[in-house]
Amino acid sequence: MRAVSAPALQAMLAQDTAEVFIALLRIEHPDLAAPILLAYNTETVSRTDGDYLPYPFRINLPVQAEDQIPTVSLTVDNTDLEVSRQIRLLTGQPSVTLMVVLASSPNTAEAGPFAMVLQNVQVDANTITGTLGQEDDIFAQQVPGQTYTPSNSPGMFL
Repeated sequence: MRAVSAPALQAMLAQDTAEVFIALLRIEHPDLAAPILLAYNTETVSRTDGDYLPYPFRINLPVQAEDQIPTVSLTVDNTDLEVSRQIRLLTGQPSVTLMVVLASSPNTAEAGPFAMVLQNVQVDANTITGTLGQEDDIFAQQVPGQTYTPSNSPGMFL
């Protein structure tokens, strides 16, 4: 069970509320001069770590199925072209942090922060899409972790 603040719990349990939950996205990479800060909101969200600019994006959470590996996908609007310009210049995978805050208390994370890396990025005229995963992808690792050859395991090749 996730612990949330008293105002968030009150807003979730109220029949109607003026409180607003806002998803925040932070994209970081050593090649970026400053992190890309995006808020799924109509106004800028000011936090102690920076100003998150209003920008449309969508996170698709994985379906729970026994026969497939769950993946989280991210879609960011590409109308402005500034975010895609910055992402295209990166070499390697940028780190992405996702969190949900209340508009009335943006410095308190109600959900998250969830740290992931942006993989398989594709950019077209309308959107930037990619999958979010872990840097050390367990499904991409070699099993067994070591290759046995005569040079590193001479006792096996007598």
